[in-house]
Amino acid sequence: MKIIEEVKEAKTIGISGHIRPDGDCVGSVMSLYLYLKKELPDVRVDVYLEQPAEIFGCIKDINEIHTDFETDMVYDVFFTLDCNTDRLGGAQPLFERAGKKINIDHHISNTGCGDVNIIEPERSSTCELLYELLDVSKLDEEIAKALYIGIIHDCGVFQYSNTSPRTFQIAAELIKFGFDFSKLIDETFYEKTYVQSQIMGRALLESIRFMEGKCIVSMVDRKTMDFYHVGPKDLDGIVNQLRIIKGVECAIFMYEVGTLEYKVSMRSCGEVDVAAIAVKFGGGGHVRAAGCTMNGTYHDNINNLSKQIEEQLLS
Repeated sequence: MKIIEEVKEAKTIGISGHIRPDGDCVGSVMSLYLYLKKELPDVRVDVYLEQPAEIFGCIKDINEIHTDFETDMVYDVFFTLDCNTDRLGGAQPLFERAGKKINIDHHISNTGCGDVNIIEPERSSTCELLYELLDVSKLDEEIAKALYIGIIHDCGVFQYSNTSPRTFQIAAELIKFGFDFSKLIDETFYEKTYVQSQIMGRALLESIRFMEGKCIVSMVDRKTMDFYHVGPKDLDGIVNQLRIIKGVECAIFMYEVGTLEYKVSMRSCGEVDVAAIAVKFGGGGHVRAAGCTMNGTYHDNINNLSKQIEEQLLS
């Protein structure tokens, strides 16, 4: 299937992704937006998304994103990328009342929510899957750059187990367009502000290892976030830094989002299927990278998660 065939009759097209958009979400919605704007200049194409992190400012037309979801617009076609409807947030009503709904994702927990569903869990990212659905001959440097950003962010710059030979092949084709891929990796994946480095240092300093060192956990509460003047986007990368500590098989990082409510991120080195654990608590993701939102005290949440992790480690 090619995307252009699914929208050839449309006069209005909407695109959205999940709440708290990460690199793959931003890269996929923006690459599709740029592609459709180029191929269908007479069609109205709109993107609805929560405000992306500043690091994605290098993507062309990123300022065209609508962060206000209050509209009565009814689109002929609406794309949901990198998630199911339960994570669409404010864009969910737009998707549900669209004439044709298309869901493109790579998360194994997605059962499909559209009239057309393209769900391929073996893909490294939604951007990798999207590349296969676009006419490659019609890509340009800006579309390629957005796709590349999504791929590197969801496969951890080709380190995670979801990286396949096809992932490398697609990345090789994308960098042929000539953008500075090394700079792109540094600026969108590795580079941190001084404050972001401070909060990461605080999280590492206060981390706790358990299960004979195979698991590690850290938490940042609302008070600490306010002290450093940071938001959720500033906490990216902490769980990955926890994961690469020698001897760790499973890393957990959580931050407080409300009274007795925490956003949880988990990473695994292979022995633990964190996606299966996240699903038990209403979340999802991949075998080695997953997340969920949990209610309860910090210690109760850790006890509930550690029970699931222990069952896998001992099985």
